[in-house]
Amino acid sequence: MFDAHTTTLPRLRVGDPIGEAVALLSAHGALIVENAADGLPFDSACAELAPWFDRAFAGTGPFFGRNTKRFSGVFAKAPATAHLAAAPYVLDIVERTLKGPDPDAPRCDVIQLNMTQAIGIGPGEKAQVLHRDEVMFPFAHDFEVMVNVMWALQDWTAENGATRIVPMSQNWARSRFAQPHEVAIAAAPRGAAIIWLGSIIHGGGANTTDRMRRGLAFSYTLGWLAQAERLMVSTPPEVARRLPERVQRLIGYQLHTPNLGWIEERDPLEWLNGQTGDLAPAHDNLTPAQEALVRWLSESEGGAP
Repeated sequence: MFDAHTTTLPRLRVGDPIGEAVALLSAHGALIVENAADGLPFDSACAELAPWFDRAFAGTGPFFGRNTKRFSGVFAKAPATAHLAAAPYVLDIVERTLKGPDPDAPRCDVIQLNMTQAIGIGPGEKAQVLHRDEVMFPFAHDFEVMVNVMWALQDWTAENGATRIVPMSQNWARSRFAQPHEVAIAAAPRGAAIIWLGSIIHGGGANTTDRMRRGLAFSYTLGWLAQAERLMVSTPPEVARRLPERVQRLIGYQLHTPNLGWIEERDPLEWLNGQTGDLAPAHDNLTPAQEALVRWLSESEGGAP
């Protein structure tokens, strides 16, 4: 059983230097942007989500929680949430973290949304087992493949189930377990964004109040990984066409050069926008380095593209 204690998480506000935010996230594994919803249709998103929380089902097992309601496909259910998924300051932190510090050798061409999920921890729910989300990608790596953002739809407290996070555990051996004094409580005001690395140990908190604790989670990953949620299915084309272009791309209507995610070997956003149909001329979709290599091979004696 883990209790609230003095371990803290770094906190910033929109407008603080983005480089500082990325550095804090990298060092601590998590941070809280307290005014992340400023200027966004946050109230509309909460209102659109509310009836779905009422209708949603609780889980059937201990990990997802028997008193915790969850639902995905949030862009089709609550369109205003798309503006939270593409919140400029938060998304910039996520993208810089995932692409890595070297602009000449980024870890991916584009990032993508891995999952959308609204989560309501109900009264009486026990604390979730502490875990790392990156385990869904079972390959050896020494870099971040995932960043999660959870929006606090109300004030989060230790009592109502605020997420528990173990700062700096991204640097631990994967066999190490957290001790009670190492766990921080992500208490946060309504409208805050809690950001943590996929490699960090965390888990939902116990709700000892008589009200549900609501949050909205977006998970982002490197663009060359499979998505946890089939977002191009849970967000039908007629819904996707009404989303901001940045979100259209994040859910899958984008290319990761040279050959991931195309329709008729072209940018799938062209298909979504009706610019291409059942047939279209193939586009090479090469990176500048690949274009240079193909040109050199074509021009070299005996070379072939």
